[in-house]
Amino acid sequence: MDYNQAQQRVKDLKKFYKGVLWFFIVAFIIFFDDIFKKGIFSFSFWDGSVILAIWGIILTVKAVKLFLLDSEWERSIIEKEMGKSKRPLKL
Repeated sequence: MDYNQAQQRVKDLKKFYKGVLWFFIVAFIIFFDDIFKKGIFSFSFWDGSVILAIWGIILTVKAVKLFLLDSEWERSIIEKEMGKSKRPLKL
């Protein structure tokens, strides 16, 4: 990984962690707003949960891209594919 790739990865990680932080802040506000309005025993997951579910899916996709499908994974797949093309043809 060269300097530019490392710098871009750090920027992407920073944006991801900011997104996660904001997600938890908003989820905390929605959760406790529902508890204060309706009481602790009449809590409903439906209020505001659609927005949080969509946001959570987006964060999950970003996490997979950042942590599972990173440049090391890409490099290993490229090397694997290049290894396939180097095999001699058996006739």
